[in-house]
Order: sequence, then structure tokens, then C-alpha cells
Amino acid sequence: MKFFLIVFLLIFSGLSAQKIYWSEDQKLVWDNFKSKRNNLGGSTVVAYTHCGWEYSVITSSDPKIPVKMTIETVFNEDKSWKDDKRINDYVLLHEQKHFDIAEIHARKLRKEVSEKIKTTADYNKLFKTIYAKISSEYKNFQAAYDRVTEHGMNKEKQAEYNMLISEELEKLKNYQKI
Repeated sequence: MKFFLIVFLLIFSGLSAQKIYWSEDQKLVWDNFKSKRNNLGGSTVVAYTHCGWEYSVITSSDPKIPVKMTIETVFNEDKSWKDDKRINDYVLLHEQKHFDIAEIHARKLRKEVSEKIKTTADYNKLFKTIYAKISSEYKNFQAAYDRVTEHGMNKEKQAEYNMLISEELEKLKNYQKI
């Protein structure tokens, strides 16, 4: 009986931990923010978007064999939070832009990988460095976005970032996941 309960709980928690993969056609909605805890703390936080990338790679013991890699931008519903009393469409757009920033950097990562990594040997030699560089740029961009827009409260700066994010997505359109 204990074994059955553990298996059921593992299956149920796996099903309830939903992920949304970035798509130009699918925007976030407040129902996607399912965490009950404000992990950031502070009374000024209205919402938190937990997003980033997932990648998978197939390599070979033969260093000359081509490598196959997929990189996806993911939003984690169970780790994303909202204050139900203070949410609105404007705040949701700010949170969507965090997800879009993750996609921009996933595209940058896909671009670098497609240009520099062809074989297992290339992957073994270059991937960690490329990933660290793009990851650092991503974290800095996310931090600057919140700092400059004052977490979306500076409407003029938010509008500037909205344009910048749209331009970057368009500029890197050839590297979106198909």
C-alpha cells in the first residue's frame, strides 16, 4: 500500500508540475502562475515568472560524429507566483516579457551552437563556455530589465523594453525552435 501511495504521489506531482514551452502564438495568462508561495519575499512583488531553458543533446563516443541538440524555452507554472489582489493586464505583459527575454537568449544559444558545434568533439570542447556566456548575458539582461523598468512601474522605460524585446525576437527569428 505504501508503494502504491508513493507511486501515485510521484505521478500526480509530475502531472501537476506543468511547463509551458515558448511559442509566438501562446501568451501567458494569470492561471499559469500556480505557485502559492512568494519565494522572492517583499511586499512590493506582485508576480514572479520562473522561466529559463531546457536542452537535450545526443553525442557519440566517436568525436567526429555530428551532435544533435535541442534547446527549448520553458515557463514553470508551479514555481511562478502572483498576488491575486494586485495583478492586472499591465503586470502580466511585464511578466510575459521576462519569458520573451528567455526566448531571446535561447535563440542566441541556438545560433552559437549551430555556428560552432558540429561534432561531439566540438560539443565537448565548446558547449560549457558558450552556455556560460549566454547564461550570464541572460541573467544580466533580466536584472537590467527589472531595474530599468522598475519592475514595470516606469511605463516609459517599459515601453522602450517592449520594443527592444520585439526587435530582438525578430532579429533572431531564424533561430526560433521549429
